[in-house]
Amino acid sequence: MANHRVTVMGSYVADLAFRIDRLPAWGETRMGQSFHLGPGGKGSNQAVAAARAGATVAFISKLGPDPFGEIARTLYREEKIDTQFVFASPNPTGAAAILIDAAQGENAIVVVPGACFELIPAEVDQAATLIAASAIFVTQLELPLPTVEHGLRIAHSHHVPTILNPAPATKLPDSIYPLCDYLTPNETEAATLTGIPVTDLASAEQAATALLTRGVRNVILTLGAQGALIKNQTLTRHIPAVIAGPVVETTGAGDAFNGGLATALAEGMDIIESTKFACVVAGISVTRPGTAPSMPHRHEIDAIRIAQPGKAQ
Repeated sequence: MANHRVTVMGSYVADLAFRIDRLPAWGETRMGQSFHLGPGGKGSNQAVAAARAGATVAFISKLGPDPFGEIARTLYREEKIDTQFVFASPNPTGAAAILIDAAQGENAIVVVPGACFELIPAEVDQAATLIAASAIFVTQLELPLPTVEHGLRIAHSHHVPTILNPAPATKLPDSIYPLCDYLTPNETEAATLTGIPVTDLASAEQAATALLTRGVRNVILTLGAQGALIKNQTLTRHIPAVIAGPVVETTGAGDAFNGGLATALAEGMDIIESTKFACVVAGISVTRPGTAPSMPHRHEIDAIRIAQPGKAQ
């Protein structure tokens, strides 16, 4: 049987989402339109996105012994995500405060990672056999950098392709870049990593080239409503965004993209097909509120791919 296993190492936090008519200024109090509590965290969201897209998914993280952690455990049971290496912490599970501009669908987020930020390299070592048996390994930057690099190094040493989603934006040590088969920054993250403001396709290509010179094998720079730019040593390709309906909320779109990308790569699609697949997943996710709850299932993804063969296959 083909190996479609995706192993995701990353954060889980509870999302506390507040929808308001416009974002408040500092010192201002505004009445909100709605409130929602649900599962979040980039790693967890990407694991859910990959599972719903059709991958066999394992998640490596850490949870506290509290109601926020129990939300995650319930979610992983429902989504059939392997949690043998979701470790327990005596400290609280983290949370994210998400302010959503109801008119624009844009958001501002504050994350306190909590228990997941305690994940250490020695614990990742316990999952080395799992990582080695994966078709692809995915991680992000809501964990300590030494832990992120350690996970990437384990995967790399076993010739397991790696995806690093360098979010939230931060500078990276030079030693991480050669461990990345796929680096998936957005415009802000690419600018933080390279010092090159990304404002259009030309500057996106310039930033991607700078990242390739540091040892990354493939850069897939996400451009929001403009889709994504693929760049490696032999290929430069712009993939348009997929419009699946009116935009309700962009929170989690990047996680949807990365989960979809991992699934497609694990299934053996090439980088262009995988990026198109990821754009479909992200395009559907923004038509719905929430992060993990907005992730589409495979039949929904395939319906868009069939309906828009020129754009989404």
